[in-house]
Amino acid sequence: MQFFKKGDKMKKLLKRFLIMGIALFSLILVSCTSVEKACLVDGDCVPATCCHASDALNKAHGPSCKGVFCTAECQEGTIDCAQGEVKCVSGECKAVINP
Repeated sequence: MQFFKKGDKMKKLLKRFLIMGIALFSLILVSCTSVEKACLVDGDCVPATCCHASDALNKAHGPSCKGVFCTAECQEGTIDCAQGEVKCVSGECKAVINP
């Protein structure tokens, strides 16, 4: 009977270590991403510049584009003209440019 109790304690201890390890790994992963670029879903991200964006930021840190007028030019390497889109990739806002 004593053997089973020790085994149960060991399972609980291992489970706690696993949970703490996952939490620590997540914290390290998030801390490697700047707050300005951190995200959980695509909706957390916006273009980093008002015009011809080639990068993305968290919407809380994005630019205010009120009153900004952009050219109708489709610049290469940007998200202009559906050449790419803003996405949350591995917890970081990025402009994903289509090949």
